[in-house]
Amino acid sequence: MKTQKRILSIQRLRRVPAGFGFIDHRLVRDGHLRRADAKAWALYLVLVTVGDEYGLSYYGDQSLGRLLSLSTEEIAAARRQLILAELIAYEEPLYQVLALEGAAS
Repeated sequence: MKTQKRILSIQRLRRVPAGFGFIDHRLVRDGHLRRADAKAWALYLVLVTVGDEYGLSYYGDQSLGRLLSLSTEEIAAARRQLILAELIAYEEPLYQVLALEGAAS
């Protein structure tokens, strides 16, 4: 039997704000989540949230580290994972969240 969805807290119902960023469902559906660890996904979430309409942002490693409670070495490692997974592009100091292409391998 299929579980029926229902609003659990009407007082805290989420509304989509004007500056809304989105997370593509294909990250789960196509298996992309298996391509990086939790620290890399935390970085990805911040980059999606702070990026402009093209996915571009200029947050530095120290700022990202403060936001995520990660060292600059952990930020660099997370960034490498996301680059290898072809989820972001990076040319210091610019990040770009990339469009997802097809299914993950």
